[in-house]
Amino acid sequence: MTGNNGFSEQESDILRRLAARVRELAARPIEVAKRDLWRRHNRLEPTRPLIVCDPENGWHEIITPDDLECTSPLAREWEWQLRKHIYTAEHLREDTPTPDFFEVHYVYSDTGWGLPIERHGGGHGRSYTWIPPLREWSDMERLRVPQLTVDTAETNRRLELANKAFGDLLHVRVRGFWWWSLGMTELLVYLRGMEQVMVDMIESPDELHRLMAFLRDAHMAKLDYLEANGLLTTNLDAYVGSGGYGFTDELPAPDYAGGPLRARDIWGFAESQETSSVSPRMFEEFIFPYQVPLLERFGLNCYGCCEPLHLRWHVVKRFPRLRRVSVSPWADLAKMAEYLSDQYVYSMKPNPTPMAVPEIDQTAVRNNLREALAITRGCRVEVILKDTHTIGRNPQNVVNWSRIAMEEAERCA
Repeated sequence: MTGNNGFSEQESDILRRLAARVRELAARPIEVAKRDLWRRHNRLEPTRPLIVCDPENGWHEIITPDDLECTSPLAREWEWQLRKHIYTAEHLREDTPTPDFFEVHYVYSDTGWGLPIERHGGGHGRSYTWIPPLREWSDMERLRVPQLTVDTAETNRRLELANKAFGDLLHVRVRGFWWWSLGMTELLVYLRGMEQVMVDMIESPDELHRLMAFLRDAHMAKLDYLEANGLLTTNLDAYVGSGGYGFTDELPAPDYAGGPLRARDIWGFAESQETSSVSPRMFEEFIFPYQVPLLERFGLNCYGCCEPLHLRWHVVKRFPRLRRVSVSPWADLAKMAEYLSDQYVYSMKPNPTPMAVPEIDQTAVRNNLREALAITRGCRVEVILKDTHTIGRNPQNVVNWSRIAMEEAERCA
């Protein structure tokens, strides 16, 4: 039997029960303390290291399809989101804030880049190959700037569904996931191919510059469209960059008077993982100048993900209003500690490989964290466990990691 909110009565009951628990958890005094801790951390005040555990693909081993009680696709998606908040608060118990809101994503489509990218494989988070479509430089004539179309009716329908289901329990708001990163190099590699991009830097530098300029201009046009149509949404209380939360009293911009957000009112983010094997000089020539104008538009910026930034820090540090810097498992921790000091957020990403076993080595995890936190003493450190493609089918692995990380962070207080 279908309830008056579009879900079955059973599904409505399930979602309301979960939303009520999220609301209860979000109202705890510890949540106020977490948000304040992130604000202090993001304005570079000395705090203990902050800890975030994001199981990523490992979530599918924590909350399995069999655990979900709803039956319709949208209700199952929302149930999964609510259960993740509850599990994080009840079991991981690190510094991830429990939200007192629920986000419904904009439903939209775009017209693509004019050159279709054909992928093979990749299901369920597995590896895949693809055929780069930009085989000849003359194919650039076929590239197009993607045109966004927001399905306003469907977006509003979902907002209404959420409000009717549990809007009296959690504030329901819309959010746009218009990009993950504005780095552009992932798209560059999809279009041209990884090896070919590196060859292009030597054999076809002018053409590569022309392609990067096109991608920059297309992303700038997208930002223009989102701003003009009031489609940018806040990330000041959300996960930003490749880790950490965006709580800050430095944004929105001082001249913000309410109404639609602009890029300068929120956090920006770029990275260039795909060019990890490229020399700092080539990164500076072919990537950096095209990312700068995009990050220039944002109020504060995050940079980096899995690339080892100690090799190109002398370039990266020139990004405007840079605040959060990723220190990947392949970075030199000591050099990055020297470079970042107390002037940037040191976003440490421990190697997630120890999670991918039936039972983690807790002693090794503790020793590795303790050593890393000793190296970074005096920095503004956050420790973000992510990129976990599996947790060994054992949720206790991330529970134990979170407990150990919090104990080591408190030890540094």
